[in-house]
Amino acid sequence: MKVEQPLLGKIGTLIFLVMISAFPPLTTDIYLAALPTMVNTLNTNETMVNLTLSLYFLVYAITLLFWGPLSEKFGRKPILLFGLGIYVTASVLCALSNSVEMLIAARLIQAFGGSAITVVATAIVKDLYDGRQREKIMAIIMSLVIIAPMVAPILGAFLLKISSWHMMFIALAIFGGIATVFSLLFKETLAQKYSGSVLHSWGRLGVVIKNKQFLSLLAIFAIPPMALMSFLAAGSFIYINDFGLSEQMFSYAFSFNAFFAAFGPSIYIALSKRIAVDKIITACFVILTICGTLTYTLGNLSPLIFALITAPVTIMIIMVRVPGINLMLNQQENDTGSSVAIIQFCSMMAGSLGMMLVMLRPQTLIQNLGIIQFCIGAIACSLWLLVRSKPYVSDNLAKLKE
Repeated sequence: MKVEQPLLGKIGTLIFLVMISAFPPLTTDIYLAALPTMVNTLNTNETMVNLTLSLYFLVYAITLLFWGPLSEKFGRKPILLFGLGIYVTASVLCALSNSVEMLIAARLIQAFGGSAITVVATAIVKDLYDGRQREKIMAIIMSLVIIAPMVAPILGAFLLKISSWHMMFIALAIFGGIATVFSLLFKETLAQKYSGSVLHSWGRLGVVIKNKQFLSLLAIFAIPPMALMSFLAAGSFIYINDFGLSEQMFSYAFSFNAFFAAFGPSIYIALSKRIAVDKIITACFVILTICGTLTYTLGNLSPLIFALITAPVTIMIIMVRVPGINLMLNQQENDTGSSVAIIQFCSMMAGSLGMMLVMLRPQTLIQNLGIIQFCIGAIACSLWLLVRSKPYVSDNLAKLKE
């Protein structure tokens, strides 16, 4: 660790990073099982309820660009604490919502606070670690963070059984409070703050965008989340409405997917010791393309077959995220906050687009999902084959073996 954490220590720092990295999946997955129920209790329709997901990601993505440069100006810790305060307040407002319009508004505020947490989480990882060690830490964090989508739907289904969907947002507020305690113990990791004005700090986004090497990798690694987020948006409706599973059974099916995804980062680290990283990335995109074809043709046969196809899709997307983020961050020595903000922004925008596209034809959700998976795999693979031999890619991949 480049900056020692006297109060948290190495293990405490890792737990802290896992907690603040877990906010995105936890915030969405905990109430997925309640989506069909919320349609009735809020006296609305599937499209309006789905806006609590898609608009959340849209605002979340846009406000990442707001917080990223500010974390370079004021430091990681102040932005993190401010974001957590907004998030906890918004979670309580979500719990108090009695209409879909109020819930959507509260979710937008929740997204504003949550985006600050996400930007700081990834920036801290780069502040603390370098090279291969950073990859290993990122892999550990991702593996542990995936516990959130495993536990969240089960917790959500349990809360739905004993209470109502409102309690799910109370649980998020409590989680935010615990993360705040850890954040107070965290020691600032930003070595040198940006000395310019706030407006000029936002201008650093332009500096990152002008980096053509960064942008070429961004075009590849920002689009796979589209396939993952489209599954999040359609999953509950597919399992509950199309296959007739109960909310509790859906939570188990969803956790089955997350269980396999948890091995993605570990599989990548193990394979990268023996196989060239560029070949691993290529294989992930090829498998994603094949799975898209299988989803389209066989996914509607049974919930088990659908689950067995979507599990490797999630694994492939999670696997390429580890080297993808590392490669992108290595293209930009400074302006880490702005770089992270742009990476997360583009990923979330792609994810939001996927969530909207998959719901365009509600009567063919599985086929919609298959088309998205196939297209993302094919496009990402084609672009990757064009850049993988470039020096700014191959040289950085070589350093990871050191």
